[in-house]
Amino acid sequence: MKKYLLFLGLFIAAINLQAQDVAVGDTFEIGRPDSPQYAHLEFPRANFIIKRGGIANYKSVQGQKVVVTSIKEKKDGTKVIKIKRADGNRFFGSHWQVAANVEKALESGELLKV
Repeated sequence: MKKYLLFLGLFIAAINLQAQDVAVGDTFEIGRPDSPQYAHLEFPRANFIIKRGGIANYKSVQGQKVVVTSIKEKKDGTKVIKIKRADGNRFFGSHWQVAANVEKALESGELLKV
């Protein structure tokens, strides 16, 4: 009986992972990271933001609506998406788009489906 329950649980989890399909044009909201920095959203380091004339304030991106511009699947099977701000402004005043590991970002709450 335990084997059947385990199989059923894994089956439901697999269906939920498949339900998180992402398409170009989908809208997300940037959530709050679990750690002090974003682990699955690939924001540039502070020195690169400052060099390009921006302000390195990572708290300013919380709650921003973003749109998926492209999707790429890596060799190891992870999906990486490129996102840009929905309002057309730049991230930190310096970068038009950033990359994100979509599965891990959705699990950790760094990206929230809108």
